Amino acid sequence: MLIYNTTYQVDTKDAKNFVIWLTECYMPEVEKNGKLKNGRLTQILSHQEADSECFSLQWEVEDSAILHRWHTEQGAELNEQMMKVFKDKVVGFPTLMEVIK
Repeated sequence: MLIYNTTYQVDTKDAKNFVIWLTECYMPEVEKNGKLKNGRLTQILSHQEADSECFSLQWEVEDSAILHRWHTEQGAELNEQMMKVFKDKVVGFPTLMEVIK
């Protein structure tokens, strides 16, 4: 089992709208696809900066081939939508992790 995590840094003034957009638009669309499962959105409390908030969006995925298919079928388009809505107010970076225990 793999965990696909994306950490987002968001301007503080846009953080509430970003969370709403993730929970009402982004996450439901990902869930419809069915390749990524058990989505979880958390707020990162460490490493805070004055004008931003950080969030972690995690999904379970069976293997990297499924993740790659999801990215080409849906993920890239969803990222484009996010950039249209939030422009340079959101920066994200993905991390792929393997569950050990």
